Formats: sequence, C-alpha cells, structure tokens
Amino acid sequence: MDKSDVTLERMRTFVRVAERGNLSAVARELGVGQSTVTRQLRELEQAVGVPLLSRTTRRVTMTAEGSRYYADSLQILRLVEQAGDEVRGTRGAAAGTIRISCTAGFGVLHLTRLVFAFQDRYPDIGIDLNLSDQRVDLVREGIDIAVRLAPLTDSSMKLRTLGHSRRLLVASPDYLAAHGRPSNPQDLSAHQGIRMSNVAGSETLAGQGPGGERSEVPFGGRFVVDHGLAVREALVAGRGIAPAHRWLVDDLLAAGRLEEILPDFTVPTMPLSMLIVPERAGIARVRLLIEFLIDQIGRLPGIERP
Repeated sequence: MDKSDVTLERMRTFVRVAERGNLSAVARELGVGQSTVTRQLRELEQAVGVPLLSRTTRRVTMTAEGSRYYADSLQILRLVEQAGDEVRGTRGAAAGTIRISCTAGFGVLHLTRLVFAFQDRYPDIGIDLNLSDQRVDLVREGIDIAVRLAPLTDSSMKLRTLGHSRRLLVASPDYLAAHGRPSNPQDLSAHQGIRMSNVAGSETLAGQGPGGERSEVPFGGRFVVDHGLAVREALVAGRGIAPAHRWLVDDLLAAGRLEEILPDFTVPTMPLSMLIVPERAGIARVRLLIEFLIDQIGRLPGIERP
C-alpha cells in the first residue's frame, strides 16, 4: 500500500475518530459498520507508514504523529470543501449539510422556523439540528455552529453576539387571582417562583427599579426545572411566577394567557450568542447560514441587537 491510498474518505474517517474518540460512535454517524471504520483507519495508517491512533478498551486517542496529521487533514479537507463550494458557486448553488446545536426552547419556538425559511431559499442545503440545553463539544460532535443563551468564554471558537434577550416577570391570570399581584419586588419572596435549575443563582432574583435602585430578593418555589419549555407550561398552568424570556412567552402574552407583573422592575438581559467552529467558518453554506441567522434572530421579540 502506498501514499496514493490516502483517500479523502479514509482521511475524513480518521478526523472524526480523532475528534470523537470512539469507533462505534463514528460508525453510527457515518452509517457504516464499525468494521468498516476500523478497516479505513488501518489502511490509512498503512499508507502513511506510522500509527496515528492509540486504541484502548475505552477510548481512542491520537499519537504524536496522529496529532500532526489531524491538523494537516483538517486543512486539506477544508480546502477540498471550499473548492467544491467555489465550483458550485459559479452555478449559483450552495449545497451540503450544516450541523447546528441550539438551546432547546429557542430552537423549538424560533430556530426551526428560521431553518425552514433558510432551506426554502437554499433548497440544496441540508440541516442537521441538535436541540439541547447542555453544553456540547462542537468539534467532538461534528457541529458547525451553536446558538447559546448564556455568557460564553470558549476562546477556541469564533464568537458572534446575536443580541441580548430581554426577560420580564410573568404569571397567569389564574395564579394572580388566587395569590394576588405583587406590588413591589419584595413581595416576590412570598410567592411561588418557577426556577431554572441549570441557571446559576436562580434562587435569588436581581433587578433594577425605575430610579436605578437595585434589589435582590429570595426566589423559590415548589417547581424547579431545567428546560425552558417546561417553564412555559408551568406558567400557563398557574404554578407560579417566572422571569421569562420575551421570545419564550410573547404569544402567550398576546393571547392573554399570561400577564406581565412589576413592569418597572427590570430583570437583567441574557446574551444570545453564536459559536462557530473556526475551520467551518469559511465554507460557503455555513457562511450563508451565519449571515441569515444574524439578520433574522435580531428581528425576534425581545432580542436587542448588539
């Protein structure tokens, strides 16, 4: 076997195994048997003449030579993909698949609709959408871009600020009829608060009054959850009060199923950001989606453009 046997298919398989560290996971991702993945890796190592991966019963890791080969392989695969983009661009068509990760509630209520509009504009582009409120290793999972609702500090990724998400205190008419309407922030401590367990410091509600005065009040209740859509359901069911993102409840407010309380008490906004894998940022279809989402997300209710 000589260097001519270094095929792009084998190189792509090696890159994904290096990123995921698991042969069976890559086999499922590629839709082939694990034996096929093992064979492609063996043939690639035979072609380059050095071991690229070290295998144990639990994990696959790169050798020193594998790490160098991985970095070069990324560059080669990116150039191949960009060359294809440029050729297709001469015919006015963008094609291929983009993998996106998004905060679940935002993804269900808004991003899916935006993806449909994007695909209507670019019918040859496929979208693989992962919805999760958990942090995702973008490179390991093969994600191109991620939309996240939280302060982000991952310096290895390109970061684009999409805006700041405005939050407001809301409750259902039934809850307010049964428990009364708070007249000041301090009243909130006597009410049922609906908290997000995956938001740090959610047991205290901080905000600012109309004169700039700051308040921090204890905020708790019988229902704690880790998913924004469950907060939405709990609010409609009259289970309590929550500081909800405007985009999460805008339709419910318009329909009268929820009401804003303490409108002069401003709850801090939360950054809405996009993380982009640097090696994918220059690919035409990914660049088109980035530009589309930056424009469209800024138009959503409660999103303040940066």
